[in-house]
Order: sequence, then C-alpha cells, then structure tokens
Amino acid sequence: MANSLAEREFSYSATDFENVRRILYKKAGINLTESKKQLVYSRLARRLRALKLDSFSSYLSYLDQNNHEEEEFINALTTNLTAFFREPHHFEILFDFAKKMKQQRKPMRVWCAAASTGEEPYSIAMTLVEAYGTYEPPVEIVASDIDSNVLREGAAGIYSLQRLESVSLERKKQFFQKGTGERAGKARVIPELTKLIDFRQVNLLNATWDLKPGFDVIFCRNVMIYFDKDTQLKVLERMVKLMNPNGLYIAGHSESFSSASHIVKLVGKTTYVLADEAQRSRDEF
Repeated sequence: MANSLAEREFSYSATDFENVRRILYKKAGINLTESKKQLVYSRLARRLRALKLDSFSSYLSYLDQNNHEEEEFINALTTNLTAFFREPHHFEILFDFAKKMKQQRKPMRVWCAAASTGEEPYSIAMTLVEAYGTYEPPVEIVASDIDSNVLREGAAGIYSLQRLESVSLERKKQFFQKGTGERAGKARVIPELTKLIDFRQVNLLNATWDLKPGFDVIFCRNVMIYFDKDTQLKVLERMVKLMNPNGLYIAGHSESFSSASHIVKLVGKTTYVLADEAQRSRDEF
C-alpha cells in the first residue's frame, strides 16, 4: 500500500498519533478524530524536517523538553478556513445592531475570537464603518486566535486578489489599495480599518485571557466544533461573562447551543443573547 506507515518519510505509529491527540487536547482543547491521522502526519512532517528529526516519537520528546515548540505544534495543527463576509447574514445582523448603537450614541466593542488570517475582523470593521457612516467609528475590535502565524498575516492586511472574490466591487474600491509592481495581484486593507483592530494571541483554554469585559458582540464562529461538549460549555460560560447585558454572541452555522439554554438564548440564525440565568450569573461575577 502506497500510504503504509513503513513507506513514509518519518516513523509514525498509531501510538504517536494518540499522543498527538492527547497533547493537542490538553493544550488547545481540540479533539482530533481518528480520520485526522494523515492530516497530523502531513502537518507535523514539516516540523520534523525543520528540526532534522527522523521520527514522530523523537519529535514528541523534543516537544516535551522545549516549551517554545508548543506554539509551532499548535500552529501546525489548527485549521484556518476563512473568507471575507463568510455567512453574510451575520454581518447584516451586526450592521443593524451597530445602527442602534449609533442612534443611542454608544461606542462598540467587538471580540472576534477566531480571527485566523484577518478576513473576519476586517469584514466586521467594514460593516461598522458602513453602519456608523465614518472611517472613524467609536469602535474597538479585538481579533484573537491561538495561531500566531495567522495573526501576523492578519495584522499585515495584505491579500491576493483571489481572496477578495467574496467582496463587492464597491467595497474593494472603498476599503482596499490595489498593489502594483512587486505587489501586483495583491491588495492591502486601508489603514483606517487596520487601526480599528487589535490582533492578539488568545488560547481559549488558558486559565486567564488578557481581555477586559464589556463586549457588545462576540464572534466565535466554527471554533466550538473542535471542542467536546464539556469544553464548549466551559468556554461559553467564560465568554458570556465578558459580554454586556444586551450583547450578541454569534456562532458558526454548524454550531448549536440548545443544551446551553441556561447560558444563551437563540434570537436569530446562530445568533444568541444572554439567557436570564446567565445574566444573573454575570451580574454576580
């Protein structure tokens, strides 16, 4: 068999895969399924080449003895599927919410908890600029991710034109600068958007998050699907304690919190508000 373990570049046993699953769950809360065995090999093989190691067991020993490798390990195994204005109904909901905040002359704080390479927080920023009708809206956007590599890419705000296919022509003209010369085929987000966003690394499983409470909207889309039910509930409970009483929690299209009705209540398509019980808990916190 072409893909047999014996014919691979690096020694990789079933025990190695189970150890990777255990370590990733402990460090990031991500629960890998059995079907991810090949993905783990291909993602981590790059680290073995870089470190000049010949087996996964030697890599896991290296990981155990070198704390700085933890970041590379997590970066390699996290999935960063994203796009501008993905699940567009959420940005319509955000626009309407921001219009109400504008009418009430209130500033806004938004946390994008899975920022990846930046498409989602920049989509949020564009929506808020449009809602407030100014390039200097009274908003703060915290864009976090566990993967430090994608955060650097997001902070740079430079994308291939192909990645802007889901952005309307009007928005491309308004919010992006087209590259020339060496930058041909790419576009940069305008500075007015980048200054609205604070990119920072946050591991949702860490005991503490460097985040102040008082968020009006939390985008946490397609993150919880990687956690088991107990971890989902623990993370959700911590998140909502950072929300303002009338805030919105926006989840991914494949995520449901029907078993967390004591924490959040569904009010729109994968859009939630604090449940009464969660509101009381937040007030007592």
